[in-house]
Amino acid sequence: MIEFINETTDYLKNKGFDSPEIGIILGTGLNQIVNDIDVIQEVSYNHIPNFPTASVEFHKGKLIYGSLEGKKVVVMQGRFHFYEGYSLQDVTYPVRIMEKLGIHTLLISNASGAINLNFKKGELMLIDDHINLQGNSPLAFKGVSLLGERFVDMSEPYNTNIKNKLKTIASNKNITLHSGVYTSVIGPQLETKAEYRMLKTLGTDAVGMSTVPEVIVANHLNLKVAAISVLTDECNPETLEPVNIEDIIAMAKKAEPNLITLFKALIKTL
Repeated sequence: MIEFINETTDYLKNKGFDSPEIGIILGTGLNQIVNDIDVIQEVSYNHIPNFPTASVEFHKGKLIYGSLEGKKVVVMQGRFHFYEGYSLQDVTYPVRIMEKLGIHTLLISNASGAINLNFKKGELMLIDDHINLQGNSPLAFKGVSLLGERFVDMSEPYNTNIKNKLKTIASNKNITLHSGVYTSVIGPQLETKAEYRMLKTLGTDAVGMSTVPEVIVANHLNLKVAAISVLTDECNPETLEPVNIEDIIAMAKKAEPNLITLFKALIKTL
């Protein structure tokens, strides 16, 4: 993997990806922040050596480098998922590349379902902690210790200082920002009523199919991490109705401006 990482990094540096400070991973239906970036360079995933290729139709599949709020950023416009058939090492490979390029902070967004019924669709949740129900770890492979400490401490996977900044920004801008536990499942099927009840019993506030693998690897690389979920549906097992993926994406887009406001204000302070 080290050879692959070096080859990919060299390719991107030759393309002009020069010492980004902050990495951003954009979730389902969350792409508009790219419009605020002074783009210096962008490369399609399928042109990057050793990179996976996004196979979900609403994921753009580009790595973008530019300036946002005075900081150099590298943005994943489209992410990879375990449910697409990739290994978790594939899913998290871009995080390793962003760290190798020079980032010190990783900001992550996702679309998720609200298990906590005090949270409403269209609102945002700052991830305070997580539960990994994907049945695997992106660090469970031979030679991982060559890339960082094998037994990564996860007592505080999301940076406390950044979380506090986001809470302050949200309060000042009158944006509802809940705080809670995110559980990552494999998918791609959505949950049954019984599964939603189980997730609530476990202490889940929001459920999705991403983010946790990237956060684990970011901690493996000693990056500062913050993540926000856009709550796209309410998962009440007692009143559960069929979910339309187009409706989920539409709700993500509706809530996206508040997410962009938070990320842009945060980046100014990093």
